[in-house]
Amino acid sequence: MYDLSLIIACYNEEQILVKNVSEIIEILDKTNLSYEIIFVDDCSKDRTREKIEEIMLTYKAKNLQKIFHKENIGRGGAVKDGIRMAKGKITGYIDVDLEVNAEYISEFVDAIKNGYDIAVAHRIYKFQIKLMGICRLILTKAYHWLVEIILGLPYKDTEAGYKFFDTNKIVPMIDEIKNMQWFWDTEFMARTYVHNYKVKEIPCIFIRKYERHSTVRIFSDSFRYFIKLLQFKEIELL
Repeated sequence: MYDLSLIIACYNEEQILVKNVSEIIEILDKTNLSYEIIFVDDCSKDRTREKIEEIMLTYKAKNLQKIFHKENIGRGGAVKDGIRMAKGKITGYIDVDLEVNAEYISEFVDAIKNGYDIAVAHRIYKFQIKLMGICRLILTKAYHWLVEIILGLPYKDTEAGYKFFDTNKIVPMIDEIKNMQWFWDTEFMARTYVHNYKVKEIPCIFIRKYERHSTVRIFSDSFRYFIKLLQFKEIELL
C-alpha cells in the first residue's frame, strides 16, 4: 500500500500534460511519500492518451497507472474510477492545469495524517485584470453563496478540483454520488457534510491559466449548476 494515490483526470490535455506531470513528479519526489499516480482519460479528442503513454515510458521506474475510458462519462466519473483503483492510504485528486500549484500537496497529506478525514482547497483568487476572469470570479462567488443558501453547506469552496482524503473512510461514500459531471464536487462535499466527516479547508492561491482553453461554458454551465442544486436539495437531501 502506498502513502498516497494521486488521481489526474484528463480530457484534451495534450498541450500541458507532459510539462505539468513532470512538475508534479518533481514535487512528489521531494517528499518522503511512497506514491502512485493514476491517469484517467475520459475519451480525449486530442493526443492526450499518447502523452500519457509517453509519460509512463519516461517515468517507467515510477508507480504510474492508467484508465482509458471507452466513452466520455464526465469529470466526476473519471475521478470516481481513479478512486476505485487507488491503493494509497491517502487518496487525492488535483486539476492537471495546476491553477492551484502542486506544491500544496504535502500540506493536504499532512492534514489527513493529523486526523482530518478530508482536506479541500479554498481557492484564493489572484487578481487579474481580464474580463473573462472577472466574470468567472463573480459567478464562482455567486455559486458558493447559492450552495450555502440552498444546501446549507458551511464550506467556503465546494468546487475546487483539489481534494485529499482518508481512503478507507471515504471510499464507501463514493458510490452514493450520482452525478458524474462537474457537479460531482458539490455532491461530494454535500455528502461529506451529511456523513459528518472532519474537513479541513486549506487556503490556496488560484491563478487562472489563460493560455489553455477551458471546457467550462460560463453562463450556460452556471445555469445548469443552479438547476442541479435545486434538484439535489429536493431529491437527495430531504
